[in-house]
Amino acid sequence: MSNVFHLAAKIRAVPPYLATEDEAIEVAKAIAERIATRSNHRGHDRILPYDKMALVAQSGLLGVTVSSEYGGTDISNASLAELIAILSEADSSVGQIPQSHFYILEALRLAGSDAQKQYFFARALAGEYFADVLTEAEPTASEDIAIRLIPDGVGYRISGRGYCSPGALFADWMAIFCLDPQNRIVMAIVPRQTEGLAIVDEGHVLSPRAAARGGVVIDNIYVSQDAVIDHYRNFERHVPLGALGQLLLAAVDLGIARSSFAEMIRLLRTGERGSGRPETGATSGDQLTIARTGSIAIKIEAACALLERAGRKVDVAQIDQSQETAIEASIAVAAAKALTADAALEANRSLDELADPSPSKGEPGLDCHWSDARMHTLHDPVRWKHYAIGDFHLNGKVPRPNGQF
Repeated sequence: MSNVFHLAAKIRAVPPYLATEDEAIEVAKAIAERIATRSNHRGHDRILPYDKMALVAQSGLLGVTVSSEYGGTDISNASLAELIAILSEADSSVGQIPQSHFYILEALRLAGSDAQKQYFFARALAGEYFADVLTEAEPTASEDIAIRLIPDGVGYRISGRGYCSPGALFADWMAIFCLDPQNRIVMAIVPRQTEGLAIVDEGHVLSPRAAARGGVVIDNIYVSQDAVIDHYRNFERHVPLGALGQLLLAAVDLGIARSSFAEMIRLLRTGERGSGRPETGATSGDQLTIARTGSIAIKIEAACALLERAGRKVDVAQIDQSQETAIEASIAVAAAKALTADAALEANRSLDELADPSPSKGEPGLDCHWSDARMHTLHDPVRWKHYAIGDFHLNGKVPRPNGQF
């Protein structure tokens, strides 16, 4: 890579190498125990989790999808989904933040040159975080992309405005999706501290309140030619890129469902919330409440199993590299996403209806469970999953390759 990049970022202490999937999961569980404390209050007050993201960066988790060829663990996608679900159960904002990071690494794996992979994978292994910059609703809608590469000597200049993924305020690298001079979609990766690049905190936008989403202003920044990845190649045929991104979204929903369900159980068992039926007294003894609790538990277990199965399908698609396996993975992931979203919303409705977690009763912040579930699922409406799955089975049709399929 060019000297621009070698001089761009401050080198941190190298995180530990996680040798196995089990080790990665155990590290995620250990972090989850530390970050769960007062996460409801932090989300309610919108205190950004700088300390918690530092734990994630220092843990080695940001490099677990890097292949062994480039020094990584290359964990399975089923394990990656469970890892994200574990973090999301502890704090949905922290669980949501690495989604774009792993999506960018997968896009790089599929379309990057060997030199680009060596350099940027090493940065991920060093605990550095990648966030994306978008200007359009769908990555393949080139007519909607306003940011373009303008040739400047051996590199390019970029100007424009866009929005960033969750966690942009913590990012070390920004992957800017833009158009090259041939009107093709590319991914230009630049250091977060690049002169002319400004990330603006946008806490008011539709996302979990502590997810640190940002708007971006790009003022004539310079991009080295060897930092531009041919992202358009990922849309020339079906590849498991969109499936991976959707898998991680589903994992966040699963984590939110687990967290809400656990909170409901705690409140019902302790009797802190919920009036119960007058005939039975304690809410935990009410037969309807018990049946509702069992129904939610079953839905969460089913969502967990479907997410794991979908992760295995993505694993196969990454190895087989055929369009058929990529489509099969996308259909499986769409089904998992539909069920995990439903489980998250159902668990939150039950937390509200059965345990009555109103701030007026002395425990502020429990409403964050509902707001996080609602806002996260609204970003990717489940009705489109049902349509895509139905159209595939009934008519044999699949959506064109895009960032979600």
